[in-house]
Amino acid sequence: MEDNKTTHQEHHSPGTKASDWYDKWYKKLLVIPVIVMILSLVYLGYFYTQHHDFVLKDTSLSGGTTITINTEIDSNALESSLKSSFPDITIRKLTDITTGKATSLIIETSSLPDQIKPAIEEFLGYELTDKNSTIEFTGPSLSQSFYKQLIFALIISFILMSITVFIIFRTFTPSIAVIFAVLGDIIIPLSIINIIGMRVSAAGIAAFLMLIGYSVDTDILLTTRALRTKGGTLNSRIYRAFKTGIFITTTAIVAVLPAFLLMSGLPDSFRQIFFILALGLFADIFNTWLTNASIIKWYCVKRRIE
Repeated sequence: MEDNKTTHQEHHSPGTKASDWYDKWYKKLLVIPVIVMILSLVYLGYFYTQHHDFVLKDTSLSGGTTITINTEIDSNALESSLKSSFPDITIRKLTDITTGKATSLIIETSSLPDQIKPAIEEFLGYELTDKNSTIEFTGPSLSQSFYKQLIFALIISFILMSITVFIIFRTFTPSIAVIFAVLGDIIIPLSIINIIGMRVSAAGIAAFLMLIGYSVDTDILLTTRALRTKGGTLNSRIYRAFKTGIFITTTAIVAVLPAFLLMSGLPDSFRQIFFILALGLFADIFNTWLTNASIIKWYCVKRRIE
């Protein structure tokens, strides 16, 4: 009688109910990230037809002039004054971390310094000198070469990561699941930054390189626990991997997101790295625990790996 009571309690325990729910819905959950991935790829294809590239590049990658003015200026009025003559101009404020007060203005355009500088001086009513400003110019050919090298490094890193994954697991489906999830962690943030119109710098490309490392950690953790760890049911192994993986990812998000949101006085390159990493880490939660976990469970069920 006591054994029957215990069995009845175990059958209706919250863990068992959650496991039953997951067994019923894991295939359907896989549809959500696949749809998001397809929509992201379609948008990137449309974006490429409009801009002939997959990102909007800042002057460090496309070439042009960057002028930093170390005085407080009405940025909206300045932009309105220059926009008609320099349509691609972008103006950003830098603020003090502690007070939030604007400390300087960064102006970027593809035009030459001799073209943009007189227009800014006419608006300001005084001359730009070494004491109140800095002017930097990057040639288009040098920037384009640098951009191609960064993209090449990103592609090579992804290929080497994929080869390493195949060597580790030596089976097609689990390896493809890991690679698909990592690819999603790059494609989804890339689509988002294009939607909001962010201009990517060299630091932004570096952030995507970092994402490959961040993303593959949780996917390898999940796949190793599900396929190679002994003891417990498949669902319990996936759940244990989830607890560890979500702690790793959440810790990383807590580290980078406040730096982007609160430290507005940081250089834009740092804030862009933090923002892209935060997007990628949120995407990693989505892609690892819906995409990869569902594929791995499906694979294990078909191969009767318990």
